Amino acid sequence: FNVNKDGQIVKKTAYVVFAVTIEGKKDILGIWIGESESSKFWMGVLADLRNRGVKDLLICSVDGLKGFEEAIKASFPKAEIQKCVVHQIRNSTKFVSYKDRKAFCADMR
Repeated sequence: FNVNKDGQIVKKTAYVVFAVTIEGKKDILGIWIGESESSKFWMGVLADLRNRGVKDLLICSVDGLKGFEEAIKASFPKAEIQKCVVHQIRNSTKFVSYKDRKAFCADMR
């Protein structure tokens, strides 16, 4: 989304972090507004989570944001990191001819 900052239009992104507990309950852990997806930004998000009581992460589903995997491993070394399913499918279509993509994506669902 765009924000007027000191008379300039600046692009910002809202990042929502949520957790699924062992019992299957979903909790929103926070919403952060950022201008970049740098490792420094993600380290700040993860430090905030840790400061607010998150002790460990079991599985992190990420979409390849720059610096995110490294930040997770630095903050929560035991966490398993996996690419989200949507991005796995998108990335796999790079290896499928254009005429076959529609059928391929239908089969992946």
